Amino acid sequence: MAKIRVLVVDDEPAILKFLKPALEANNYSLTSAGTVAESIKRIAAESPDIVVLDLGLPDGDGKDVIREVRKWSAVPIIVLSARDREAEKIEALDIGGDDFVNKPFGVGELMARMRTALRHQIERAAEKPVLRTANLEIDSVRHRVIRDTVEVKLTPREFDLLSFLSRHAGKVVTHKQILSAVWGPAHAADTQYLRVYIGQLRQKIEADPGDPRIIITEPGIGYRIAEAPEG
Repeated sequence: MAKIRVLVVDDEPAILKFLKPALEANNYSLTSAGTVAESIKRIAAESPDIVVLDLGLPDGDGKDVIREVRKWSAVPIIVLSARDREAEKIEALDIGGDDFVNKPFGVGELMARMRTALRHQIERAAEKPVLRTANLEIDSVRHRVIRDTVEVKLTPREFDLLSFLSRHAGKVVTHKQILSAVWGPAHAADTQYLRVYIGQLRQKIEADPGDPRIIITEPGIGYRIAEAPEG
């Protein structure tokens, strides 16, 4: 099996030492970069399968890497952040990061997020008309949602919202990303719309809307929809 090529962008040698054995044991081929400039050059020259990117780099901000790379590449980018400010994480996702992991982190969590990002890339390329997540089946052609074999009646806007979230199952999607995609860029700040519709969706698809297990809130950032269990 061909190894998955991962570029880790971090200027801390301890992080690379920590990650290398676990990644190599799980079929990843690891290369590294320690600066904004070096990482952009490596991504352009080597076309890695996935990038793990620290935001704090000695010659600039990791978000500059995302902005530049997104001009010409859709490579999955997992952001590492030791910063507590939610605004930083939101901006990193809004400009094209695929997910984030807080420092300090467990290597198991990081690899799970990497697997999810890689799977999403494959699914986007396949353009499947039927999405399955948690206990839902979402048919984008027939505009139907089935929950545990029973059809759920959704409004067109509710369907568009659920379909968008499901295409990013397992991934944090920010309020701005959701609003821009479902309501249009002019409504990117209208978070009240989103709260109302998320509440309506939960009433229709959650076993207990007060304790949601499908549409998960990421406080201050956005939402993450649960994935279907493997198998």
